[in-house]
Amino acid sequence: MWGILAAVMAYIIWGVLPLYWKMAGDVPASEILAYRIIWSFVFMVVIIAILGKTREVWTEIISILKRPRLLLAITIASVLITANWFIFIFTVNDGHVISASLGYYINPLVNVLLATVFLKEKLSRGEALAVLSAAIGVLILAIHQGVFPWAAISMAVTFGLYGLIKKLVPISVWGGLTIETLIMTPFALIFLLFFAQDAFMKFGLDTNLVLFGAGVVTAIPLLLFATSAKRISYVMLGFIQYIGPTLMLILGVFVFHEAFDSTQFIAFLFIWAALLIFTISHLLMLSKLKKAKLI
Repeated sequence: MWGILAAVMAYIIWGVLPLYWKMAGDVPASEILAYRIIWSFVFMVVIIAILGKTREVWTEIISILKRPRLLLAITIASVLITANWFIFIFTVNDGHVISASLGYYINPLVNVLLATVFLKEKLSRGEALAVLSAAIGVLILAIHQGVFPWAAISMAVTFGLYGLIKKLVPISVWGGLTIETLIMTPFALIFLLFFAQDAFMKFGLDTNLVLFGAGVVTAIPLLLFATSAKRISYVMLGFIQYIGPTLMLILGVFVFHEAFDSTQFIAFLFIWAALLIFTISHLLMLSKLKKAKLI
């Protein structure tokens, strides 16, 4: 029960994040990103200290620093999640929340492709059909809009590659997020102090609170997600994960009044069909595995 609740809370927070970033709409996306990195690191240090995990996490970080290949993998993961955060913030504040939702709708299918390429896993018929259906949806959007939906695809690919590295790299949740933000924090500080158009935290009180809170709204859903992943099945998590992009789509259409015509609806139908096929395919595979174990 707690696992399901944690997952639902995590995806609700991710789903309504466009509302949060809109509150810092006057701040350039690059600066929002830098503050998000810095305050996420600060928040992780504080929460780890409160929970008494400082020694445990510090020992893990020292161990990683002594293993160059592992450090390189985590550094790449840091760059990928930073790129994902920037594209998401930029896309939302540029008035394309629907594009952001598309990116997270197709993310599970990108994960399947990445597993096929890098982990040499074979696509089932259902998965292949799901990928084809999603590809048709993206193609329709590209033709209709006259441009390739680079933001949505970039978000899906960067988050997919980030997840792949996290799957392969042996590191704890606490240590992972802490060292990822630690690696990027010096760059974020240099940018804010020497290259940003605004002085450090020189905004109004309301905007400063939003930027400070960026660390909290970044870390909490990631920690909730990690908790849920350990307590509930992958299939259940797969169902719940669509709460996030669905909330984003609703916000984009009904709150921010972005254009969503019949052609876009048809394209999303192909993507929703892909997700349905993907989910049913995995349910059938799970059912077969259970029957095989019983036999």
